[in-house]
Amino acid sequence: MVTIPGCRGDPCGRPGRPQCLPLRLGFLLLVVCAARPVAAQDFTYPRNVYPPENEQIPGPNNDTASDGECCAKGGQRPVTEASFREWLDYVQTWRREHLVRTGYNGSQYDRPEFRWTESSFVQPQMMIHDRYFYDAEAGGYTIDRFLSDLKTRYGGIDSVLLWPTYPNLGVDDRNQFELVRDLPGGIAGVKAMVEGFHRRGVRVLFPYNPWDRGTRPDPVPDWEALAGLMADVGADGVNADTMGAVPPAFRTASDRTGHPIAFEPENGANGDLDLAIAWNNLTWGYWKYPFEPMISKNKWLESRHMVHVCDRWSRDKTDVLQAAFFNGVGVESWENVFGVWNPIEERDGEALRRIATIERALAALLISPGWEPHTPVLQYGVFASKFPELGKASDDGATLWTFVNRNEVGVQGEQIRVSHAAGRRYFDVWHGTELQPKIEGAEAVLSFDLEARGYGAVYATDGLSSSEQVLMAEMRRLAARPLSSFSRDWRPLAQRMTEIAPTPKPQGMPDGMVRIPEGDFDFEVSGIAVEGGNDAGVDVQMPWEDAPRRSHRHPMHIKPFWIDREPVTNAEFKRFLDATHYRPADDHNFLKNWHDGNFPDRAANQPVVWVSLEDARAYAKWAGKRLPHEWEWQYAAQGMDGRVYPWGNAWDARAVPPPVTAQLMGAPPEVGNHAGGASPFGVMDLVGTVWQWTDEYADDHTRTAIVRGGSTYRPQGSIWYFPQAYRLDEHGKYLLMAPSLDRSGAIGFRCLVDAPALGK
Repeated sequence: MVTIPGCRGDPCGRPGRPQCLPLRLGFLLLVVCAARPVAAQDFTYPRNVYPPENEQIPGPNNDTASDGECCAKGGQRPVTEASFREWLDYVQTWRREHLVRTGYNGSQYDRPEFRWTESSFVQPQMMIHDRYFYDAEAGGYTIDRFLSDLKTRYGGIDSVLLWPTYPNLGVDDRNQFELVRDLPGGIAGVKAMVEGFHRRGVRVLFPYNPWDRGTRPDPVPDWEALAGLMADVGADGVNADTMGAVPPAFRTASDRTGHPIAFEPENGANGDLDLAIAWNNLTWGYWKYPFEPMISKNKWLESRHMVHVCDRWSRDKTDVLQAAFFNGVGVESWENVFGVWNPIEERDGEALRRIATIERALAALLISPGWEPHTPVLQYGVFASKFPELGKASDDGATLWTFVNRNEVGVQGEQIRVSHAAGRRYFDVWHGTELQPKIEGAEAVLSFDLEARGYGAVYATDGLSSSEQVLMAEMRRLAARPLSSFSRDWRPLAQRMTEIAPTPKPQGMPDGMVRIPEGDFDFEVSGIAVEGGNDAGVDVQMPWEDAPRRSHRHPMHIKPFWIDREPVTNAEFKRFLDATHYRPADDHNFLKNWHDGNFPDRAANQPVVWVSLEDARAYAKWAGKRLPHEWEWQYAAQGMDGRVYPWGNAWDARAVPPPVTAQLMGAPPEVGNHAGGASPFGVMDLVGTVWQWTDEYADDHTRTAIVRGGSTYRPQGSIWYFPQAYRLDEHGKYLLMAPSLDRSGAIGFRCLVDAPALGK
């Protein structure tokens, strides 16, 4: 039996008495609902007084509020009862009409396999490259370390979005699904990892990147490929990157696998996509944060819908946390932003711990269709939402109120006036204490304290259950220390460059190498990551810098060295293998384009690719060489005059191999065939052939390699692919996880040997 709009309220979509009716009555009920005065004719004031703004609906008018940044209108007083009632009548009428007009069906929220979304309050997007999640040296997933850190800092998580794609996606022709398959352990290893999260009570989502059209095509449509992959690894859901809604084809394909997953579009099911909340159980919330909180449009339409409010680059999360708590929804607790660590500072972390503790314990109230946002309060700048018990009249049963104080000062004393019945008790959940109400006839006036930019929660009930008593005890323990005592300090995470030991000085001139003379060099380079602007923490922290930053400039005196004239070739790497029988412990994708231990025919002079940074270092050590620092690589390419390209200051397409813009990149071009691309010192194939490994940087959460020179491969159709860096004053930042994933068909290397000064 399929349900129709209003399954959890009355047939016309009004909150209140639960009832479900079969689809065969749908047409009759739609006629009845449309005939009732609940649509346009129900408005007694102009339409669009409170029009939705993307994912949000503005709150009630307050004629006493400040006018922009200028003038107070008659002092600071809370929203009047009349203004609130007018607003509530408007948004309830808008909801009824909207649900009828869209023919909304909430049956996807009735499915037991998706009930977890209703209480998935805290969800980080986590880069799979995060060192708290995977130990590259030990070669294993470290789920307990990852979860323990979050538990300590902000109370833990309910679900996690594992992110293996952007920004590395597009460095070669592996598509987004292949990058999941290339995670350590392959499909079996990923499935075991997902099961590890499940044993710890955490649901797992993966991303879908609809813009990935320029890499290797999958043999089946994306919705089938995604559904099959998620079933294979046992994932619980998918976050749809850049999408306003996940189309129905994905829902159908997932259901056909017998392992249905929940969908979470990034962009909030806005505009014409409002209907999509019917099968998109979660969304992200990119919200505005005015002084008077706005309400979630999606949650207002479907009270079981979960929103994760997201503002990944903000350093102060107060607006995010207050907006989420006011709306009874969740938070995207994102800190590792595509390899840039943007930590949740201590005060916000503690606030998140307390918010999530309350939301998890009283989750059943937060999905109530009787939700009443902006319920009247007694003090200006304080805002409250009322969540009555599901299936009960507004003032019967248990009720939760969530409060946010938008003022920059604390607010004490009387906060709210509520309906009262004999035997009803009131608990200040935020502080873990019982309130002593002032009874005035059929009403109770409740007094409690709210910290500056703080939070509050009141629970009304006839008596506490054992689990609610546990909640009160925990909140009393936490409240012993006010939020104001926690640090608001934010600072970028310090990075360290991996040391590169000097080589022994060679006897005579090494074969196939070019001598680079000693000299003074003005080293200047910038990272070209798509996101992050010029914020501290973006890109890398070079040894002379006090924090990571995008742009780097440093005068240097460079000692002489020898550098390979061309990148290391397949033939040269084969000699290394024959001499050492080298085989890495993590050998997935190792020399992926070779067969039976040998490179393909006519590929001897092609750059060796599908080698990790560790593989390249092993070769260099065997050869008595090392990898270059990136400033050495750039000096060898640029010479003394600061030129933009090895051959000069203007791009010359004849100086590099032709680009590959097809979905399949093919084999890299042979080296040594573009003499016009040589540097002032005669070094070849520096730009546009294959990316080349140089330095490695690490902080506590991320390892990064700097790759130089770009490659022939240029996937088309999106700005989100790994950007090329052909200019000598630009470099690529490549996130590292494990050799199996790090190896690429577009990354090779060249080596360096330290040279004695002339005359020595």
